[in-house]
Amino acid sequence: MKEILREIGAIARALDSISNIEFKELDLTKGQYLYVIRICEHPGIIQEKVAELLKVDRTTASRAIQKLETKGFIEKRIEQGNKKNKLLFPTAKSMDIYPFLKREGEYSNARALEGFSNEEINCIHSLLTRVLHNIEIDWEEVKKGHKRQY
Repeated sequence: MKEILREIGAIARALDSISNIEFKELDLTKGQYLYVIRICEHPGIIQEKVAELLKVDRTTASRAIQKLETKGFIEKRIEQGNKKNKLLFPTAKSMDIYPFLKREGEYSNARALEGFSNEEINCIHSLLTRVLHNIEIDWEEVKKGHKRQY
């Protein structure tokens, strides 16, 4: 069987490394740009949903969000009617850089798909969506403390 996940992992790590280098001058490090993008796209989102979107555990999300708040990229507001939930909003600082972050993502996507036909792009998207769905099933179980059976 071909080890597809190695290729997917290599692509993800390469793009993440490129972004970390390019966004360092914006004071965004170690994937923090992903949080900024999601919070800009979903103002008022709760931390748990950000973690779910990015497929990271709550502790990792909490640390990243805390750092972004300290750096002035996001602000937390208490949800009315539910003081337990803190809603996450982008600050003007995040909104100012969001178009740049978005352009980088669009460029990387276009670069990765260079030379592919629309039919091939649709096929890749469909297949990767199926792969993600399969992995999400295990991710949800492992988050609950269950072990996978190898």
